[in-house]
Amino acid sequence: MTEQGRSFGSRLQQAVAEHGRLVAGIDPHASLLDAWGLPDTPEGLREFSRVTLDAVAGRVAAIKPQSAFFERHGSAGVAVLEELLQAAREAGVLSILDVKRGDIGSTMGAYADAHLRPGAPLEADAITVSPFLGTGSLDPAAQLAIAHGKGLFLLALTSNPDGPQVQHALTVADTPVAREIARHAEAVGAADPGEWSSVGLVVGATVGDSYRRLGLDRVAPSVPLLAPGFGAQGAGPAQMREVFGDNAGHVLVTLSRGLLGAGPDADSLSRRAEQLRAEYDVPSDAS
Repeated sequence: MTEQGRSFGSRLQQAVAEHGRLVAGIDPHASLLDAWGLPDTPEGLREFSRVTLDAVAGRVAAIKPQSAFFERHGSAGVAVLEELLQAAREAGVLSILDVKRGDIGSTMGAYADAHLRPGAPLEADAITVSPFLGTGSLDPAAQLAIAHGKGLFLLALTSNPDGPQVQHALTVADTPVAREIARHAEAVGAADPGEWSSVGLVVGATVGDSYRRLGLDRVAPSVPLLAPGFGAQGAGPAQMREVFGDNAGHVLVTLSRGLLGAGPDADSLSRRAEQLRAEYDVPSDAS
C-alpha cells in the first residue's frame, strides 16, 4: 500500500474533497501540439506535459494521460510518459493512466505489473482496463491493485455510439453486461463503509439514462465513476444529475480539449481549471 497503507479509493476521495472532481486528460495529439506551437515530436510532448502538469497541480483530482499519444512516438515517447508519471508522483498529483488493458492469465498479470507495481517505470495510481474477456480475467490486476493501494477503472458504459451493442446486451443470466461489470467492480473494490471503492467504472456522460435504467447505480453505489464525454463531446454540468442521479457525487469529470484549449499559457490553463472546477461542483460525499 502507498501513503501508509491507504487505499486508492480513499486517496481519490480525499483528492476530490480538496481539489474538486476535475480530471485533466493529457492527450497530446498532433493538432493540439500544433495549436500550442509545439512540434509533433517527443520534445513537443515533454514541453506539453510539463506545462500541463505544472498548471493543473492542486487544481484537479487527478491527471489522465492517454498512453496512445505517447506510444505513437516509440520508445522516446514512452520515456516522456515515464517522466510525466514520475513528476506527478513527486507533485502529489494522482495519475490515472488510460491504457485500457485487458487479457487473461499471465499476460494480464504482466500488464498489471507494468503499471501498478510500486517502482515500475510506468507506475500509475490507477489504470483503465477492459473487462470484455470476462470480469474474472482482470483478477491479476485487481489483486495487485488492492495489495499496493492502486486502482482500476473498468469500461462499463462508454461514450462511443457503438458501445450499447455489447454493453447493453444480456448475459446468459439475463443481466445486462454493463450491470455485471458494475457488480464485479463493487465486489472486488474492497471499500470500507463510507469509503470509495478502489475499483471504479468508466461511464460516459453522454449515455443518457442508461446508467440508471440498467441498474448500475444500484449494484455499485461505492465506486468512483470516471466520466468522459464532458465538454467537446457535448455533455455539461446538467448531465451530472441527469445521467448519474444520486451518484453524481462519485463522478470524476474528465476533460481534455475543454481544458487544454486554454494553453499553451500556463496561467490561462490554471484559470481554466479553476473555472471548470467551479462549474462542475456538486454536493459530494467525498469529505
